[in-house]
Amino acid sequence: MDFEEARRKVGSLIENVEKVFVGKHEVVKLAVTGLLAGGHILIEDVPGVGKTLLAQAIAKSVNGRFSRIQFTPDLLPSDIIGVSVFSQKEDRFVFRPGPLFTNILLADEINRTTPRTQSALLEAMNTAQVSVDGHTYDLSVPFMVLATQNPYEFEGTYPLPESQLDRFMMRLEIGYPSSSEEKRMILLQTYKHPLEELGAVMECEEIKRLQEQVKNVRIEVTLLNYLLEIVAKTRENKFFEVGASPRGALMFRRASQAFALVEGRDFVIPDDIKFLAIAVLAHRLILRGVARQDARKSAKILKECVDSVKVPL
Repeated sequence: MDFEEARRKVGSLIENVEKVFVGKHEVVKLAVTGLLAGGHILIEDVPGVGKTLLAQAIAKSVNGRFSRIQFTPDLLPSDIIGVSVFSQKEDRFVFRPGPLFTNILLADEINRTTPRTQSALLEAMNTAQVSVDGHTYDLSVPFMVLATQNPYEFEGTYPLPESQLDRFMMRLEIGYPSSSEEKRMILLQTYKHPLEELGAVMECEEIKRLQEQVKNVRIEVTLLNYLLEIVAKTRENKFFEVGASPRGALMFRRASQAFALVEGRDFVIPDDIKFLAIAVLAHRLILRGVARQDARKSAKILKECVDSVKVPL
């Protein structure tokens, strides 16, 4: 796939998702960036703003499989991974895959299940495979998790440890639509949901090719140094107990390459790095003297770190 074809494909994917996910162009671009970069996304927002719709629209647009898991305190790792059951017909144990074996997975309210089940999901995200009864099974390609959390309800929740938050490439907030966008959304659903008529604009195989194309997006040494200086600032800042990890730096680089492709370029510019810094880094930072991770406060301090780094010309 050459660059021009890749640019057209990405543009059509974004346009298609926005047929049903109205008025959130920036969120759609970031979600597609995560998909092309091979990352996973944590969405922290109030209920009813379209988190499920976004995941379903992406899945339908790439003709991929979609699964949704409602995380609850009694959910077990086998409920999401799958189990081996004895087949009398075959006279052996046969693996029955769980909802994890999909292309786009919505992990709804991930902080409402136990750490054991959280870890099973996050380990699968990290390795793109699962092991059951001594056998290893590869997950689908592409495979992207969109996990959700309600930032205001903490009763009966199991907050994700920082080491597990670090596995998410980006943290996003969708936010409420404007009055005009909300009116358009309501009118679109007057007779039926527009998702029912949403068609695919590409196949999963093409997403794999686009993910390979992302690796060819150029990032000059001066820009890589700029990115790494921002990461270093988070480690030196007096307000942070823990700064961005090396994994965070790797994801920051890959996200910058993917976002450049989303923007129609085969090279990264400083604005790509500045734009992505908060989405990619804020949830990885631990504030000094704060009991609970506060991504919004971290984002405010992180912005000051970004602004303090000289932009290369």
